[in-house]
Amino acid sequence: MRETAYTTEIDAWHAERVAGLRSETGWLTLSGLHRLTPGTYSLGAAAENDIVLPGAATPRTGVLTVTSDGVEFAAEGGAPVAIRGDGNGAPIGTVTMRSDAGGPPTILTSGNASLQVIERGGELFLRTKDRDSATLREFNGIDRFPVDPRWRVTATLIPEPGATLAITNVLGQIETSPCPGALEFVLDGQTHRLRPTVNSDGSLFFVFGDTTNGRQTYGAGRFLDADPIGDDGSVELDFNKAHNPICSMSAFATCPLPPAGNRLPIAVEAGERYSR
Repeated sequence: MRETAYTTEIDAWHAERVAGLRSETGWLTLSGLHRLTPGTYSLGAAAENDIVLPGAATPRTGVLTVTSDGVEFAAEGGAPVAIRGDGNGAPIGTVTMRSDAGGPPTILTSGNASLQVIERGGELFLRTKDRDSATLREFNGIDRFPVDPRWRVTATLIPEPGATLAITNVLGQIETSPCPGALEFVLDGQTHRLRPTVNSDGSLFFVFGDTTNGRQTYGAGRFLDADPIGDDGSVELDFNKAHNPICSMSAFATCPLPPAGNRLPIAVEAGERYSR
């Protein structure tokens, strides 16, 4: 691939990523993250609610009840609350909210606000979004290093049967996921290794750090996605697609941090920068 065509490819990838961030359901709409323990919580746009929903259609939207059996939401009489994805969009009365632990969660909407239950480290949280959030309105794009093909490398799997990868998130929780092994690659004559987790479609996800963190890039590290490992045990890693975690843009995210062994002793001057 000629460098000009490659640069165009990376620019298109980045434009798609930014469009996703700017979408009405993108990460820039995050407006709150609330730990849930057994009990009841009033929700709505008004400040006196237990959980304030920025962008909600009414001062009082409803009540969330958390028990050992799960989470239930009861809409306030007359409050326009609907389930996202419900074909008829009819307002709901009471609904049991699925968390994201076992698949797609139940997402409720009211005005510009949405809410869903997520599970992290065995704990439940209410994640809220606002389609008109200040973070979204003030977003001016993401600075990047110049695209350079030398940061696109072929990595080879060093299998580690039965291995797992322990990853700590910004809340201090540790989650362990299966890991196929280490992906080994060469940059500037030096051999390096990174360990990924595997998505349901077989694609790879890396959380990594390098010596640019805290200076040219986000201090807590960056993310990198890659295709599934090929039949020959190889996969392309393109650090021109290294991107910032949403924690670099919002205080309401639960981003993972680089696990032990995933901090490269080199300056990866590729992908997204961070300058705040």
